[in-house]
Amino acid sequence: MMPEQILPTTVVGSYPAVGSGGLGALLDPLKPARKTAVSDQIAAGIDIISDGQVGRDMIALIADFLPGVKGQDVTGQIHPAGKPITLPGVKYALSQHPAVKGILTGPTTLAHGLALKTPVYRDRNELIPDLALALAQEARYLADAGVTILQLDEPILSTGTADMTVAREAVSIITKKVTVPSCMHVCGNIRGCIDEILQFPVDILDFEFANNPDNLDVLSQSDLKGKKIGFGCVDSADREVESVAEIRKRITKGIDIFGAEMMLLDPDCGLRMHSREGAYKKLEHLVLAAHQCREEL
Repeated sequence: MMPEQILPTTVVGSYPAVGSGGLGALLDPLKPARKTAVSDQIAAGIDIISDGQVGRDMIALIADFLPGVKGQDVTGQIHPAGKPITLPGVKYALSQHPAVKGILTGPTTLAHGLALKTPVYRDRNELIPDLALALAQEARYLADAGVTILQLDEPILSTGTADMTVAREAVSIITKKVTVPSCMHVCGNIRGCIDEILQFPVDILDFEFANNPDNLDVLSQSDLKGKKIGFGCVDSADREVESVAEIRKRITKGIDIFGAEMMLLDPDCGLRMHSREGAYKKLEHLVLAAHQCREEL
């Protein structure tokens, strides 16, 4: 269930993977990093957390478990995985916090991260629907587990290399299988693709606004068709931790355009490449800025 809190804070996904020793780490190498990621998000005050995505990169995170893929090569027809892929991490996060975002690499981005080494698919546009069907099964696992939001990461969409019609149909295959609110995260400048992106069947569109302030101007001229905005207001590309005042200023600009009731607040993108201390401070400052903005409403 979505938090009733106005201007809820969340994350795009990844957090620095902090390892540790001990027997637990031997039995489950990701357990210490996942525990740290989840506890740090909770301690910082994030309303809708993730499991930290502390394992593989966004392509391998899914592809390593799909029949038909070896490494980053598509070697045969894609089929759904035989068991849940991301569910264990999400279940742990749900055991610690009531509101968790389930996150999957989108089918089009996933397809463009793989190499075709089979005659089964003539091109990536033929591959994408099968990837979507595999992801739809994973999405159902996450929705049944009780995630608050299902997010699909599609950074490829702002690059101009994807077939937007195929990408939209693939997202539809996934989102029509779940009843939880759906979100699509797209990195970069969206000026050249916003009209197409607004046609995607998701409830929330998540964009960068800290590192790409032009996106605010683009969306101020667009009909959002009732979609909410995941408002990236912390610069995940900058190692420096912005002040609470700077983040608050960005949020205020967003409120003026979208209205506070239509916004979820988060960093521009994942925080995997930051130090643990830097990532934590960025989330902490985000929460403090959100609190100050709520007090002004």
